[in-house]
Formats: sequence, C-alpha cells, structure tokens
Amino acid sequence: MPSGKTHDAITIALAVPTFIVAWQVSGRVSLALATAIAMLIGGMIFGPDLDTHSVETSRWSIFGFLWFPYRSFFSHRSRFTHGLIFGALFRVVYFFGVVTLCAFAIVYLSMMFSKQSPTGILEVAQVWQEIRRYLKETAGDEAIVYAFFGVWLGAASHTILDIIATYIRSGRRDKLF
Repeated sequence: MPSGKTHDAITIALAVPTFIVAWQVSGRVSLALATAIAMLIGGMIFGPDLDTHSVETSRWSIFGFLWFPYRSFFSHRSRFTHGLIFGALFRVVYFFGVVTLCAFAIVYLSMMFSKQSPTGILEVAQVWQEIRRYLKETAGDEAIVYAFFGVWLGAASHTILDIIATYIRSGRRDKLF
C-alpha cells in the first residue's frame, strides 16, 4: 500500500482541482472553499485508515480514543472502512454518534456530581438541532452537501490509490482499466 506521505501528497495535490470544480459547479467561492477544506479533512483526518494505527489515527492525538471502538470492530480494508460508497458516510455518522455519546456522558456526570437533575438524551438532541439550525442559517443546506462531498472525495482518493497500488503490485495492471 502507498505510504501515509503518498496519500497526503495526493490529497493535497487534489485540493486545488477540487476547489476549481466546486467553484464551477456551485458558482460560489465559499462553497468551493468548504469543499476543498473538507476534502483535505476527509483525506488526512477522516480517511479509511482510521481502522488501523496509522498517520490518520495519530493526527487525532489525545482524541484518538474516539476511534478505538471503530478500529476494534472493523477489519482493515473492509467495505465499511474502505468502501467507496459508504465508507466516508459511515465514519462521519460514527464520529457524530461517538461525540454525542461522550457529550451526553460528560453533561450527565457533571450534573450528577453537582447534585442537579441530570439532563436527558432529548436535551442533547435539541443541542444538535440548534447546531444544525445555525449551520443552515449561516451556510445553507448546500454547504453541508458540498462539505460532505469533499470529505467523501478525500477518502475516495485514498481508497482509489490503494486499489491502483494493489493492482500494480499484484501484476494485474492490464486488468485495472
């Protein structure tokens, strides 16, 4: 497989073309910038190799523990981690689910220790609704779609590079295209 440095170089090289295409499609610099930044995040922080101890995992630093259940549950290069269609979607949903659970646990425990009535999961869901409402008002629904596409594109570039490297190393170059 290509090294982390190779994946990073490809991701960085694709940022400018991603920006240009998104700008042409959307007609808005802000959406193009959101797409390009999300592509960098998708390729360098939310990439498929979060299922192993990798460069991507180390970039999470002290928050790397968030990916331990993900790494423990899925085998490397499974369709849930390296899948072109659902890989990035699953990682984004997993991440927001884990963050929600951690936030709920922190709020719940802090309220219990301060002798207040603990908050329920519905209150935490309302906070996510407020965040969504704020993002919709400031950036619009399009921004979320463009940003997710950017995350997907960054992760997809990683997976596609892995597929190409596998075919080349296995001697099946002629069957690649």
